[in-house]
Amino acid sequence: MQISVIAGARPNFMKIEPIIEAIKKAAQKGKNIQYRLVHTGQHYDKNMSASFFEELDIPAPDVNLACGGGSQAEQAANIMVHFEKELLQNPADLVLVVGDVSATMAYSIVAKKLCTKVAHVEPGIRSGDLNMPEEINRMVTDSITDYFFTTSDTATIHLKKTGLSDDRIFFVGNTMIDILLKHRPRFKKPPLWDTLNLKEKEYLVMTLHRPANIDEESKLKALMDEIVSASDPLPLIFPVHPRTAKILSHLEIDYPRLHKIEPLGYLEFNYLVERAKAVITDSGGITEETTAMGVPCMTLRDNTERPETMTIGTNELLGTDPKAIQPAIKKLFAGNWKKGRKFLYGMGKRRKGSWGN
Repeated sequence: MQISVIAGARPNFMKIEPIIEAIKKAAQKGKNIQYRLVHTGQHYDKNMSASFFEELDIPAPDVNLACGGGSQAEQAANIMVHFEKELLQNPADLVLVVGDVSATMAYSIVAKKLCTKVAHVEPGIRSGDLNMPEEINRMVTDSITDYFFTTSDTATIHLKKTGLSDDRIFFVGNTMIDILLKHRPRFKKPPLWDTLNLKEKEYLVMTLHRPANIDEESKLKALMDEIVSASDPLPLIFPVHPRTAKILSHLEIDYPRLHKIEPLGYLEFNYLVERAKAVITDSGGITEETTAMGVPCMTLRDNTERPETMTIGTNELLGTDPKAIQPAIKKLFAGNWKKGRKFLYGMGKRRKGSWGN
């Protein structure tokens, strides 16, 4: 069997490493299985892409389609044009996509139009919010997928409700948490730790990149002002996504406690997250990682496709109203944040008694 494994945007790079490792182990045991790693080229900044391959021991891609830049439509169209040529030149029995970025959808469409089966890792998660580009990507991808490798009971239930048969759904856990647990002993202290004299549980980490929070400059400024005001006296470490950086460049946001830095590599970023008092974010993946590490998390969104991070985890949805930030941080400082329960989200194996057994 020949598998094309797709590495799209930064959140999906770490999800493919356990998959590639499993393919290699199966091949070593004599199974007829090979893979070709296709890199979208979406994140061309070293810390947004290349460092992940180096740090996480992900093999160098067999091909880089260099489809970075442009709007979502331009990017998806560019990927489809380039991947069609790639798949025609290097046919596969299966195209394996992960996550919910535009590349996930684009690769799936090309594969199905070329009569190639598609496997989706992390299918079935839903926010119910069609204003999110990711929700469209999830729905389209899942509507044409052949094999579904789910990360949670909730995702499996969503898929079952669409009428999918058990033999197409495999509850395998979350590969992003697999790799987090694998590399946790290797987390690396970034130079800014000593430069800023950071101390464990005495600073906050924040990330913002979703259009609902950053596209409107006045909204972004109000969020930033409120976060800085409410978090006094703690330092705020803010690795700034390139898209967010462009918008921030038009705003006058400059506080001594706010440290806007370049995106960090995986090992350095998670070193900071693991030791933070809390994380403020609008990322879905980070809510899973903070839950796995027992770190309080505040999510600046009105909905989530990962409800487990709230029901058994350390995450709380604050919404996108800046006024919700101060009460949440006050609760954190008072020591009243929920602890969360043990989070068996990874493990990389199909759970006994789950759908697909």
